[in-house]
Amino acid sequence: MNVTVTSLRPVWREVLAASYRALENSVAGVRDGEWDNATPCAEWTVTQVIQHAAGDQLAYAKMLGVGDGPAYDPFTPSGAVDGTAAELVGDAVERTGAAWAAVPDDSESVPTPLPHGELPTPVAAVMCALDAAVHAWDIAIATGRPSPLDDELAGHLLAAAREIVEPLRQWGAYGPVVEAVGGPSATPVVDDLLRYLGRVPR
Repeated sequence: MNVTVTSLRPVWREVLAASYRALENSVAGVRDGEWDNATPCAEWTVTQVIQHAAGDQLAYAKMLGVGDGPAYDPFTPSGAVDGTAAELVGDAVERTGAAWAAVPDDSESVPTPLPHGELPTPVAAVMCALDAAVHAWDIAIATGRPSPLDDELAGHLLAAAREIVEPLRQWGAYGPVVEAVGGPSATPVVDDLLRYLGRVPR
């Protein structure tokens, strides 16, 4: 068992829960007139990021044996939601949360929708959490709200990201690493995570 798996095994459920709260809170904070705002995800609006984030969660749930996955391609979000965005995300988080709840604590590995396929359970879970958390940040920033991330959560997410993200850059899932500029930050680990994922901390 490698260092990353060992460090994440005791905390992966808490990391998932915190990331899901961040995503739901960011979506709940979107006001009328902000759904078409530009986001840090190139060419996607707030609504499209929400659709993408919900679809990714449903894809994880399907791989874990819950549901049929998203009814649309998360990488070509339409920008139009049936019902409300909060309902879309709430349903996705509920389904995926139930799927992870059924995974035993001593499970060694699980299937994922990532090109890597099956991954060690703690890494797979934290990568699922990473997807929710980083899109929570995208939505918050696009709508003028504070970052939903803190250094503790970001540290766990960064540990998994450094194991998995590099091969994903070629498919456009994450941009190139952004060089650090400026003075000290109040949340240096969050900033490191965002830069590693191709985002400019704000």
